[in-house]
Amino acid sequence: MTSTGEEQGRAGPPLWWARRRDVVVDGALAAVSTTECAWEGVRFADEAGIPVAAGVLFGAVVGATLLLRRRWPIAVVLVGIAVAPAEMGFLLSVAAMYSLASSDVPRRIIAGLASMSLVATFVVMYLKTRGDVEADPALVVALSGFVAVALTVPPMLLGLYIGARRRLMESLQERADSLERELSLLADRAEERAEWARTEERTRIAREMHDVVAHRVSLMVVHAAALEAVVTKDPARAAKNAALVGDMGRQALTELREMLGVLRAAPPKPAVAAAAATVAPAGPVGPAGPVALVGGVTAADDGPSLEELEALVGQSRAAGMAVEMVVQGEGAAYAAEVEQTAYRVVQEALTNCHKHAPGARVVVRLAHRESEVAMQVENGPCEGPVDGVGLPSGGNGLVGMRERVLGLGGVFVSGPTDAGGFRVSAVLPIP
Repeated sequence: MTSTGEEQGRAGPPLWWARRRDVVVDGALAAVSTTECAWEGVRFADEAGIPVAAGVLFGAVVGATLLLRRRWPIAVVLVGIAVAPAEMGFLLSVAAMYSLASSDVPRRIIAGLASMSLVATFVVMYLKTRGDVEADPALVVALSGFVAVALTVPPMLLGLYIGARRRLMESLQERADSLERELSLLADRAEERAEWARTEERTRIAREMHDVVAHRVSLMVVHAAALEAVVTKDPARAAKNAALVGDMGRQALTELREMLGVLRAAPPKPAVAAAAATVAPAGPVGPAGPVALVGGVTAADDGPSLEELEALVGQSRAAGMAVEMVVQGEGAAYAAEVEQTAYRVVQEALTNCHKHAPGARVVVRLAHRESEVAMQVENGPCEGPVDGVGLPSGGNGLVGMRERVLGLGGVFVSGPTDAGGFRVSAVLPIP
């Protein structure tokens, strides 16, 4: 504990008081009650025939018990009832009844003690009034009842009100603290979800850029290598390869510009953003979870489709790869994320064939089924030097394909074949 904490501990209220102000209030009430009961003890000593000092001391002790009204309210009320025949402790009885009613004592106990105090006060007042005043007995009863009710009911009702109000405030404070904790927890969860969304979006963007750049640049490297080999022997073919390299570069730049255009798009208006945030969890599911909204455009917009697979395969053929494409079933208009994922899987698989299996024969199979679409890219044994054109590999191709397919609830399998080649297979469910 620090020195500040020790000072605060010493400065706190002693014993059972919650605040220093309560100590002052109870001390003042106890002092007044002690003085009152000591003064009334003189008359009690004369009537009881005991020494005055004993009566004063008795009254002082009785009055001082009011100091315990917050800690033991039942005991203080019982003391007030016990000394009622001695006609002392007016302030003691009123303050003790108020403290009892405002405490957490069960209501049946409060009602029982209040009844006892009411009866004791009524009996004392009745006996005193009947002996001192010659009046109608009904008037004596009425006067005694009025005094008994006046000394018992008002402090009890006030105590009940104050106790209920205090408990209500405590309940509201606890509820406010609970809401504050819940809001803090919700804020932490929102921050975690935002960080998760940022991570997922970064992963998605990295995967898209990898697929776009890796395939186009791989074809450009293949054509550049062929261009270097035939530039002096076959100028016409060299010119053709040079044109293909330029086309590949322009296509790669076009796709990158489209992607960066989506990222740089102006953020949606607050109302649109709120509506998008509300609808997003129930929206389409992308390769790595829900399709992210970037600039008000879904990640699946303006993406490649299955209709472009033929052109994709043609580009690999133009690069010198022996590619055969087999389509089974009749195609249909699938969801944008399904077509984009199928295209990217075939694209990345062909890129890997360019990198790791130059000269190998490749078969691309696409099957349209009732509730799913399947694609498979299989290459035969490599007939040329691996990485003969110096294509680097980051090792993220298969990982990205798997993430895309599993993100849509599909199945992805890849591995070598018995013939010495490699096969990539994916099955995507149709929403």
